[in-house]
Amino acid sequence: MIKALIVFASMTGTTEKIAEILAQNLRDLNVGVLVKECTELYPQEYLDYEICVMATYTYGADGDLPEEAEDFYYDLEEVDLTGKVFGVLGSGDRIYKKFCPAVDDFEKQFEKTNAIKGVESLKINLDPHKKDKENIRRFAESILESYKQAFT
Repeated sequence: MIKALIVFASMTGTTEKIAEILAQNLRDLNVGVLVKECTELYPQEYLDYEICVMATYTYGADGDLPEEAEDFYYDLEEVDLTGKVFGVLGSGDRIYKKFCPAVDDFEKQFEKTNAIKGVESLKINLDPHKKDKENIRRFAESILESYKQAFT
């Protein structure tokens, strides 16, 4: 069974909800899924999974990384994820000039790991609504299909 690790950072619960929606979509596709908060593990734990996902929010008007995700972010670039597929998604607020730059930042970190980008990053304005839930389902389908095309 293909396994996915979804790591999240969530201050208000929104990004955790997004991670759980994605997890259920992947489970519906017969993927074994573990969802963990970013302070509960190290990026090296991605090595035990085929699909590696980061769900993050962006903090404040300056578009900062979540403080609780900074160690995970910096440690990520030290891990060789060759043979893995990654995806990044997250939440933000369109009232700010920068929309979800933490998603872009994590994507750049993953690119340093030699993992394959399995899906276009997904940015969600505030809480996920019906259209967002459909986009999360497509995110799940795309990342799984990318893994299958690359490694099976």
